[in-house]
Amino acid sequence: MATKKQLSPEVSSSLLKLLKERFEKNMNRHKDLDWSKVQAKLEANTDKLWSLNEMERTGGEPDVVGYDKSEFIFYDCSPETPKERRSICYDQQALDSRKEHKPKDSAMNVAAEMGIELLTEEQYRELQQLGNFDLKTSSWIKTPADIRKLGGALFCDRRYDTVFLYHNGADSYYAARGFRGVLRI
Repeated sequence: MATKKQLSPEVSSSLLKLLKERFEKNMNRHKDLDWSKVQAKLEANTDKLWSLNEMERTGGEPDVVGYDKSEFIFYDCSPETPKERRSICYDQQALDSRKEHKPKDSAMNVAAEMGIELLTEEQYRELQQLGNFDLKTSSWIKTPADIRKLGGALFCDRRYDTVFLYHNGADSYYAARGFRGVLRI
């Protein structure tokens, strides 16, 4: 039986199979990486496997996008921002500031509960080098403290074959805006 942050053997096996298929189908995202090494790292870090399952469960389609300092890097690679992570504001402070018509949660809260982080602007732009993402949606990104202190938050999308960086009030939320995550294993 699965418990919080622990997957059943059946779910783990199914997830590993899905991740391997995605890995093999999208070799352009991780040239020169070997799936057997990724799998061994995942099997040794069951809490991270749980986080990957959360990424998958919410529509993120996680995949390996790199390797750095002995860690494999996974990003959400779904064509659009993950469906189950939309219509949320940026963080808890923004959520608390809304007096009415509050969203269900915030991007920072959901990411923390999943054990992942929001992509930075640099990571978002790296992702866009691997394909065309967020052609109809947008994704909150990690916002610098000086911007957040003034009430703002940043998000990105891709339109007109260009990646755009925008700003909005951190308490705003839209049906087409969610967030993409990163997980290092």
